Parts: sequence; C-alpha cells; structure tokens
Amino acid sequence: MSIQWIQELFGVEKPIIAMCHLQAMPGDPGYDEEKGMDWVVEMARHDLHGLQNGGVDAVMFSNEFSLPYLTNVKPVTSAAMARVIGELNDEIKVPFGVNVLWDPYASVDLAAATGALFIREIMSGVYASDFGLWNTNAGAVARHRQEVCRKDLRLFFNIVPEAAKYLGDRSIEEIAKTTVFNHKPDALCVSGLTAGAETDSQILCKVKNMVPDTAVFCNTGCRQDNIERQLAYADGAVVGTTFKVDGRFENPVDQNNVKAFMDKVREIRGA
Repeated sequence: MSIQWIQELFGVEKPIIAMCHLQAMPGDPGYDEEKGMDWVVEMARHDLHGLQNGGVDAVMFSNEFSLPYLTNVKPVTSAAMARVIGELNDEIKVPFGVNVLWDPYASVDLAAATGALFIREIMSGVYASDFGLWNTNAGAVARHRQEVCRKDLRLFFNIVPEAAKYLGDRSIEEIAKTTVFNHKPDALCVSGLTAGAETDSQILCKVKNMVPDTAVFCNTGCRQDNIERQLAYADGAVVGTTFKVDGRFENPVDQNNVKAFMDKVREIRGA
C-alpha cells in the first residue's frame, strides 16, 4: 500500500496531527453541569486556535476527558462531539479527524456527520485492558464505513493500545504484518503505555521495517527532545500532551509550546 496519500491529505511529509482534547461532556462522570456545553465548546475553540496558530498540520478531535472510557459509547457522547465540531466548523483551517474513545463505530458515524477525513481507533485484535476484555471486529467496521458512504475515510489502526496487552503470544512485527494483510489499514499507530507516555522508537523501527509500504505513526509521547528520533522511523506523529501548559495532560493548549515544537519539526523536514 502506497503512502503517497499522506502528502495528498496533509500537504506535507511526516505530518504532525495535533490532539484537540474535548472536556467531559453530558453523561461523562467528570461533566461540569454548571459550566455546561457552552464551556466545552469554548475550551475546544481555545485549543483549536492555539494548535492552528502554532502551525500544526492537522487536528484530531477526541473525547479525551470522558474517563473512564467505554468501548460501546453512548449516543450522547457522539452527539455532543458533533455539536462542538459543528460550532467550530468555520474556524477549522487544517485537515481534521475524530476519535470517539474507544468505539470505532461511533468514530465512523461522527466522521460521516462532520466531514472528518480520518479516524483513529482500536479496530483489530483482542486485548486485556483497564477497560475489561477488549474485542474487535475490523470487518464490521469496514462494512460500517461503506454503509455510511465514507469509502474515502482513512482508518488509523492503533496496534499498541494504551493500558492494554494483546491476548496471545505474538510479536509486534507479527501483529503489524497480519493487520496490514487482513485489514488494509491506511496507517498503523504505535503507542506508549498511556497518553503522553513516550513510544519506544525501537518498536517503531520494527513495525516500519515489517510493513514499509504502510504508514506508521508515532501515537504518544512526542516531545521536542525526541521528535527527531521518532520521525526517523515514523511517517508522522500524533501529538497531544506536549502541546499543553507545562506539558501536563489535564491542561489547555499552550500556543508557544506548539510553535516551538513545530519549528523543530520544520527544521527536521528541511534537513
């Protein structure tokens, strides 16, 4: 599978996809009823502008503060996310994707409703996780994409899920190879243990060497001091925590952090 689509979609090689983490929404344990959805929209607007003004290549909206996550998301979550993205639609200036944690069907639906160009999810494999036994059905997800008339939607398969371990004694190289053969993902995402945790660059290297014709993205833990090493193997990166105030997961985006990071990425690309 060619990775030429990366340049076509993002307009650059080795793109940086920035996470726009949405605050807890109705139905989530952490939802702030007093501030309500208007505050959720405004927080998303603040982060979106900070990311875009800082120079990122794309954004991905996710319900990152819906902890603890569900693997079968309630309709209210997708509806709330659609409201946020709909209100910000005219302000989105870069390609965008969505991720409804941890539900690939809801992610496809949200993409169909909002015009998102890609989703990232756990779509293949069986895992023991902090969220219980985690089973998937990639064939059903692919067919659901057909049902909602989004054959163009790019699918990013997370093959090293956060807070989970693959059931079965298989190497990451084997998982990458069979995932590509069986499911034809547009990209594979390789993660660390949790959001913000550094991805092992040697694992990135192993995965890319096994599937050289498939896009491989570093999915967590990219920082200014390691992004050159990560992009030496990966075809791009998904970045969230490092863009935030003091590099802390729970904080809002700091535009200065974004700009400094993206300046470093452009330097790497130029070299």
